[in-house]
Parts: sequence; C-alpha cells; structure tokens
Amino acid sequence: FNSLNHDMTLAEFKFIWYMEYSHRMWGRVVGLAYILPAAYFWHRGWLSRPLKGRVLALCGLVCFQGLLGWYMVKSGLEEKPDSYDIPRVSQYRLAAHLGSALVLYSASLWTGLSLLLPRHKLPETHQLLRLKQYVHGTTALIFLTALSGAFVAGLDAGLVYNSFPKMGERWIPDDLLAFSPVLRNIFENPTTVQFDHRILGIASVTAVTALYLFSRKIPLPRRTRMALTSLLAVACMQ
Repeated sequence: FNSLNHDMTLAEFKFIWYMEYSHRMWGRVVGLAYILPAAYFWHRGWLSRPLKGRVLALCGLVCFQGLLGWYMVKSGLEEKPDSYDIPRVSQYRLAAHLGSALVLYSASLWTGLSLLLPRHKLPETHQLLRLKQYVHGTTALIFLTALSGAFVAGLDAGLVYNSFPKMGERWIPDDLLAFSPVLRNIFENPTTVQFDHRILGIASVTAVTALYLFSRKIPLPRRTRMALTSLLAVACMQ
C-alpha cells in the first residue's frame, strides 16, 4: 500500500488476503491428507518396508514444501529501503517452491499408480531403451521449462514483450545481455528470462512431439500408448 497501491480499498485487500489464506489452509489440508492416513496405515501394518521409506520421504517433502512456502512469502514482506520497485517475492524462492511442488506431485502420482496398476514386463529391446532415454530427457526439459516459468512470474517478465514469435521488432532483443556479469541475465533480466522461457517452451513441445512420433514405431501396451497420446495433447494445449 505504501509503495504502490495507494488507492486499494479494504474490499480489494480482503480479496488478495483470502486468496493467500485459502492457499495456506489448502496446503495444511494436503499435509493432513498425507500424514494422518500414513500414520494409520503404518500403525495397522499395511505398509511394506520399501513403501515405508517412500511414505516417510513424501511426508517429509510435504513439510518441506510448507516451510519453503513460508520462506518464499517472507522474501516479499522484507523492507528494501534502496528499492522503489513493486514489492514481490524472490524469484529464486518462487522457483524452488514450484519445483518442490512438482517433485512432490510427481512422486505422489508415481507411487499411487505403481500400487494401483501392475507393472508391464516388456522385452528390453534397443528401441525400448532409447524410448526410455527420450522420456527421461523430455521429463527433465519440461521440468526446466516449468522452473523458468517461475522466474517469469517472479520478475513479471511476461509484461516485457507481448508479441510472438518475435520480441517486439526483433528475433533477439537488444537488452538480452544487459546485466553484468552475463550469468546474472539468466535469472534476473526480465527480457532474458522471457526469452529463455519461450525457447524452452518451444523445445518442450518439439521434444514431446518427437517422442510421440518415435513411440509410434514401437509395439507398446495400450496404457503406455494412451499416456504418450495424452502427453502430446496436453503439451499442445499448454
């Protein structure tokens, strides 16, 4: 209010306050949804030894995610006497918070599906091994693209250029490497952050498309083929 939104009304403040409050409450409900059933299943002896380790790791990750969220929000509430910019959280902490959430969600989904669905036993052919490598590489690329999106959000980098595929009148903007040292541009220059996110997004869609086309040449179970088709559809929609 002191730095930017001098005309904010009480109703407008309540709206953003309840957004934050609801997010925190929802996060706590998620934590209880993990920890309480896990404690019950553990007490009843329904968890195997390997599953106990995974459950402990997931519960620990839930708690870590909450602490990381607090650490992130704290950065947006710190007074910065030398800055007159819009108050915002650290883009580094925002990326860490999003990254840990993606890891938590992926690990939860993987654990649930591994318990619900029987594992396919496929012959370890050269093509299948290559497909696995492509899948792992594509997964890493998508994860990196999502993290770069957190930097876009943290720096409001999406507001710098609103044209596509060019950025303004140029393919490569003039201020791409305006900061010194050069490495700092990747994480703190809004133009570079938006440029990187565009490149990573295009690379991710291309990788998913290539993965889908390559998979069409390999005999795969119906469930696997459905997953690859869904991946392509969601990538295009995204």
